[in-house]
Amino acid sequence: MKAICLSFVFAATLGASAAPVAASRLIESPQTGGLKLQSLSSISFGPEGLLLVAEPGTASILAIQTGDTAATKAVLKKTVADVGGAIADGLGAKKEDITVKDLAVNPASGRIYLAVQRRPDNAVLIVSVDAEGKVAPLNLDPLPWVRVTLPGGTSSKVTNITDVAFDKDRVFATGTCNEEFASRIFTIPVPIKNGATASVFSAETYHVAHRKWETKAPIQSFVPYQSKEGTFVVGAFACTPVAKFKVDDIQSGAQVKGVSMVELGSGNRPLDLFSYEDKSGKEWLVVHTQRFKQNAFGPSKMWGARISMDYLDAKTPDKTNENAARRDEKESKGPEGIEIVDALFGAVQVDKLSNTEAIILRDTEGTLSLEVAALP
Repeated sequence: MKAICLSFVFAATLGASAAPVAASRLIESPQTGGLKLQSLSSISFGPEGLLLVAEPGTASILAIQTGDTAATKAVLKKTVADVGGAIADGLGAKKEDITVKDLAVNPASGRIYLAVQRRPDNAVLIVSVDAEGKVAPLNLDPLPWVRVTLPGGTSSKVTNITDVAFDKDRVFATGTCNEEFASRIFTIPVPIKNGATASVFSAETYHVAHRKWETKAPIQSFVPYQSKEGTFVVGAFACTPVAKFKVDDIQSGAQVKGVSMVELGSGNRPLDLFSYEDKSGKEWLVVHTQRFKQNAFGPSKMWGARISMDYLDAKTPDKTNENAARRDEKESKGPEGIEIVDALFGAVQVDKLSNTEAIILRDTEGTLSLEVAALP
């Protein structure tokens, strides 16, 4: 792709001149106006332009009806060079003081959204990038929104929210509480009602690299997964087991024991997960991760692998947990059905665009670019 520089006009906010957006069937008892984001850890989209925001500072999930539902003819026609610098200029900040916390593609429009934090005041906002590479802050004033508080325990509180995702008739979120069983999965029914709370489950996971069951390590990123057995949350943890948790027909407050199917290698922290179907019809799970130990392969500590969805259907003890498949950290492939995705080297954030392409925020010697990359 040919690179383009972009200009950022901070006053030209998305939806600034539009009439108030009508609330949809997905949210109930919405508020309009007065929404001030206090923190951001993760963003994602449901249908009809519904933006989900994890706000760990208030231990809550926000659902915002963006009204961004008009499909565009093309998505990010050219690579956006130095998107971090453009955002920093719009905020009156230095490029090195801007952190992009997360990236999400709105499937209803193809528009890209970035969750941004500015230092030293830790102010947060959400910006969008359209097909032409134009960047604009999301104007929250005309948008309907609801907030759901995530419950802690009998004497505990939510200490972090790591991810959030929409799945048909409910929203899932993951995070931690300050209890012995600290790893948590939350569920929120749809329509999402303002002021409601969520159901909560404690998660126990076998960490293949450590050879022990753990209750404190949080699911760093996850995807909802449907199979003949029911509905699962498939999540990745630090060091890097990929495990599934069945979430059908369980009561709030229950403990859920996961099944670890794959180990991608110790010394890694997962950042993003998504699934896709290749041209042959085969389904893959992509795990985008960051190496926090000495790099053993590839040109960057930021990398990713794809895993055959066949691994998610493993049920027997000889293929799971203690006997889960383990990737050779010094090879690009293997065992069968586990492969490095070269396009993810250097990726800071990534999200699925389609079954053939992903949107990647890439770090090249300190400069962030936004691009479309082909999926293998």
